[in-house]
Amino acid sequence: MVNKVILIGNLGRDPEMRYLEGNVAVAKFSVATNENYKDKAGEWQTNTEWHDVVAWRGLAERAEKQLHKGSQVYVEGKLTHRKYQDKDGNDRYVTEVVANVLRSLDRRDSRTEGGFDSASADVSSATSASGASSVSSVGEEDDLPF
Repeated sequence: MVNKVILIGNLGRDPEMRYLEGNVAVAKFSVATNENYKDKAGEWQTNTEWHDVVAWRGLAERAEKQLHKGSQVYVEGKLTHRKYQDKDGNDRYVTEVVANVLRSLDRRDSRTEGGFDSASADVSSATSASGASSVSSVGEEDDLPF
């Protein structure tokens, strides 16, 4: 079975950082994705979806340092659902993407590193279906993030 989410979008707000017991870092932020289509009248329409993203530990700390409201970001992770009770005792449901890979897609001069994931702060080489590497180092700039 597979539970994998890939988003490319813009941050709606700066990452909100918290530290839990044992000094475990968690960052939360929202990512907006857009879908453009032509309606029945032939006019272009844009549909924006908002996604809540959670990053843990070192990935959370790097997100806080490198991502800012409006930043374009690549997020890879898993979809989670959870239920909790608010202060009034009402059941609330939340759907979030728990990130395990984040990559800033902003221009090189507006970021400190090319990307980061849960294991390392280095940009990993991405290979397309044809076998061609499209991202091999921080110094290269491509129009596509993968």
